[in-house]
Amino acid sequence: MANNDQRDVPLAQELDAEVRPPRPEKHVPERKCILTGEHEARANLIRLALAPDGTVLPDLRARAPGRGAWIGVDRAALEMAIAKGKLKGALARAFKDGTVTIPADLPERIEEGLRRAALDRLGLEARAGTLLTGSDKIAEAARRGQLHLLLHAGDAAEDGNRKLDQALRVGLDAEGSDLRGVVIPAERTILSMALGRDNVVHIGLTAPAAAARVADALGRWCGFIGRSESASALRNRSAGSIGATDFEVKGSVTR
Repeated sequence: MANNDQRDVPLAQELDAEVRPPRPEKHVPERKCILTGEHEARANLIRLALAPDGTVLPDLRARAPGRGAWIGVDRAALEMAIAKGKLKGALARAFKDGTVTIPADLPERIEEGLRRAALDRLGLEARAGTLLTGSDKIAEAARRGQLHLLLHAGDAAEDGNRKLDQALRVGLDAEGSDLRGVVIPAERTILSMALGRDNVVHIGLTAPAAAARVADALGRWCGFIGRSESASALRNRSAGSIGATDFEVKGSVTR
C-alpha cells in the first residue's frame, strides 16, 4: 500500500513544471539612429566612437570606452549624409563637440570591418565543426531537416542552388513553398580562404546557435551594402532556429 502511495505522488520536477511561470521574453537593447531618429535593436546598428583626437571611428563591436553614437543606414545613405554635412551635425549634437573629424573613408572602413567580421565568424564556426561544406553532405543534412541556415556563394551556379534549396524544402516539409537558401556577397574563393577549405560554394549550419551567430554577422554586412532582402532574411533568422514559416513569410532571397 505504501508503495502505491509513493507512485501516486507527483515527482518534484513535475510539480515544479506545473507551477513554474513562463519565461519572460528576452530583452532586446535598442538605440536611436542619429540620422533617421528611429529606434532599432542595437545589434542592427553601427556604433561610432570618438577618438581622443576628435576623429570619428567605427566601433563595430560596441566596446570602445566613452560616448558613442549609433547609425542605422546603409552605405549609400551614409555617404549622402557625409556629403551634405548631416552626419557632422548629428555627431556634433551627439558628442556635444563641434570639432569632430569624419574620415573620408569612413563608409569604406565600416564596410570592410563588417565584411571581415562576417568572414571571421564563418571561419570560427568551421573550426568549431558547426557548419558543413560540400553539396552531398549539405543535401543529406537538409533532407533530414537538420539545417538551420543554408548559404550560397555569390558565384554559385543556379542549378546547384536549386538542388539544395529543394532538399531544404523536403527536410522542412515545405515543398511547394518558396523556401530557399541565402545568396551572400562573397564568392567561392573568398569563402574557401575564410573557412580554410577547398572550393566552398555552399554552406550549411546545423546548430541553431551557430546559425544565429552567422546570420547576425552576415545580416549586418548585407544591410550596410544595400542587400536589403538578404539582410532582412538573415536578421529574421538571427534569433535562432529556422523553420519553414520563416522562409514563407519572407519569401525568396535574391542576389
